[in-house]
Amino acid sequence: MTRPEELIARGTSEIISPADLADKLKRGEPLRVKLGVDPTSPDLHLGHTVVLNKLKAFQDLGHKVVFIIGDLTATIGDPSGQSAARPRLSPEEVARNSKTYQDQVFRILDPALTEVRHNGEWLGKLGVAGLLELGFRSTIQRMLERDDFSKRLKSEKPVALAEAFYPLLQGYDSVAVRSDVEIGGTDQKFNLLVGRELQRDYGQPPQTVITLPLLLGTDGAKKMSKSYGNHIALNDPPGEMFGKLMSVADETMWQYYELLISEDLKAAKSLHPKEAKMRLAALITRRYHGEAEAGEARKGFEAVFSRREAPEDIDEYRTEKSKIFISHLLVEAGLSPSRNESRRLIDNGGVRIDGQAVESDREIKITRAVLLQVGKRRFKKVVPASGGGSEK
Repeated sequence: MTRPEELIARGTSEIISPADLADKLKRGEPLRVKLGVDPTSPDLHLGHTVVLNKLKAFQDLGHKVVFIIGDLTATIGDPSGQSAARPRLSPEEVARNSKTYQDQVFRILDPALTEVRHNGEWLGKLGVAGLLELGFRSTIQRMLERDDFSKRLKSEKPVALAEAFYPLLQGYDSVAVRSDVEIGGTDQKFNLLVGRELQRDYGQPPQTVITLPLLLGTDGAKKMSKSYGNHIALNDPPGEMFGKLMSVADETMWQYYELLISEDLKAAKSLHPKEAKMRLAALITRRYHGEAEAGEARKGFEAVFSRREAPEDIDEYRTEKSKIFISHLLVEAGLSPSRNESRRLIDNGGVRIDGQAVESDREIKITRAVLLQVGKRRFKKVVPASGGGSEK
């Protein structure tokens, strides 16, 4: 029988420390397992689910997840891995994004074993005296140990004082909720260790730190991120989600198997790579959209790309726009004479994207090549100006 500490350790990059974690798990008491997320965009993506799946593993063992929405820290922006300061968000943007985050995390986490908190609850009450006290808990030298800060300074890019405070504020979250364990991506290690140090300073047992690998985006080069345009959002329509997963390179596909689903990797590798990728796309799409939608998404993809219902040579339309309404895109790509006609075609079920029927006019993101179809014989491959590969 697999021991709890072995189950938790699966797929992790580092645990600080394994002995500490084993001792905590042996207590027989529910642990408080913390995750902090800044609502910098309205959508969670599959990269976020790597950590969420590990939190669910803790819940399956009876432990409590403390899900912190960084409504205050989001107004600064986490500098981790950033070559420049993040754009600042308004309180209204943070509030809107926070609402969608909560709606999405419970597709994975058990609400009964999740405590949702906003760090504005305690950080907003610190005041000047509290911030100064927090500032005395660390040093400029300690903050400059961060690789991202030192690189920016060497390249003469500014580092705001507020950014230097970010790890202290995130670390204070651990003090405020008395976390036993904190989980994050490998890029969060510095911030997580600051939380461990602050807990010691405030007389609390230091949290165990668990880091997890960063999921590669659909480009196979950078970590999955909305800012890189290589993400697969949990709210992507099923056809779009399936198509993006099918666009992932074979070598990247195996990382998705390891980090996103519990399927036996050895069994998956025994399949033909194309069938293994079809299985991956179907399993993930089913998880977030259900069996029926996943089945339709697969049928649509196979109809266009596998059964060659689309012609071999398809005209390409390159667009500078990252977001556009489907009705507008049909006109710009030369598949419809007007927006009114575009909407009529959509309402009559005559428009497909990557083989998936378009049910209503909506704004879509053009971050990769997509196949736009009107009727049975009119096709156009829409490609973002920055590039993006075909799904074939």
